[in-house]
Amino acid sequence: MTVKLTGRIDSSNSARIESEINEQIKDCAEEVVLDAAGLEYISSAGLRVILRLKKTNPSTKVINCNSEVYEIFDMTGFTEMMDISKAYRKLSVEGCEVIGEGANGIVYRTDPDTIVKVYKSPDSLDEIHNERELARKAFIMGVPTAIPYDVVQVGDLYGSVFELLNAESFAKLIIDGGDVDELAKQSVDILKIMHKTMLKDGELPSKKQEAIGWAQFVKPYLPDEIGEKLLKLIEDIPETNSMLHGDYHIKNIMRQGDENLLIDMDTLSLGHPVFELSQIYLAYLGFSETNHDDVKKFLGIDRDTSIEFFNATLKYYFEGKDEALIEDAVKMARIIGYVRLLRRTIRREPDNSAIIDNCKKQLCELVPTCDKLYF
Repeated sequence: MTVKLTGRIDSSNSARIESEINEQIKDCAEEVVLDAAGLEYISSAGLRVILRLKKTNPSTKVINCNSEVYEIFDMTGFTEMMDISKAYRKLSVEGCEVIGEGANGIVYRTDPDTIVKVYKSPDSLDEIHNERELARKAFIMGVPTAIPYDVVQVGDLYGSVFELLNAESFAKLIIDGGDVDELAKQSVDILKIMHKTMLKDGELPSKKQEAIGWAQFVKPYLPDEIGEKLLKLIEDIPETNSMLHGDYHIKNIMRQGDENLLIDMDTLSLGHPVFELSQIYLAYLGFSETNHDDVKKFLGIDRDTSIEFFNATLKYYFEGKDEALIEDAVKMARIIGYVRLLRRTIRREPDNSAIIDNCKKQLCELVPTCDKLYF
């Protein structure tokens, strides 16, 4: 039940307004939402109206407060007693450059100083605030990341705003002729910082538990012996506490001046680095395995450059390691990657037989050759 508040609420009209609100919500068994978009001022008499309403309807919340009204609620302690939110600044992205797109959102450059990630779901506010907290957590723990400083409304959708002065993605740098090997090295430098960042149990979602869910989903689509062994292999991966990005690729690494920063932190989790490597494999090779043009659509680079960047990533991530270990790690990453891609395609594109058949084929060939999925 939404009740719109307009004008001023003070001692001259608070009794009448309280009576009108109670009349509107008398048969309401749902959450009461007070929409303050049209509210210009509220006095202590008006605050007492809301306080009584909160006592009789504990779920009551106030939304769309302008800055002045929100400050009154904040100064009087109401923001600590109940859910009160500001009106979101409206922003248009019409004509803005798209610098990245993922499953959850599209990233636009709105001016030389600013980018905004617009989430695709209109019910994304909780997700946006969660990403902000995750970015802060990573930043505090020493991971170079851009922190969103504002939430805006873009049409019927919402977005997070980042200040990234003249920043360019690694994808753009490569397209403009940047050194692929050097950029891969720099991307690995950040990746190693993340993976050396140890978290407490439960501090972030477990990527292993998510992967077990993938394996359980695809099991009925595979031969019994393959599905059973696959699930067992994933269940046997050690539950380590490394920080994982979860969507690590050249469009989510930004160069700002002499500093490299990560964006798109809503997929942060904890777990064994093999899960990160599986996602990296998908980003550069797996997603475009059946259609090489897909990597151009996704990352803006051709298949050969994508392979070059992936191989350079392996070289620097496993620097000094035995070649056989690296080959095994890639095989492990491929297996986990195909599980994720198979589940994703069955759910989103059930008619895409090329990807589905390829994932099944690869898993049937690779799983029997593996005794473990961790390095």
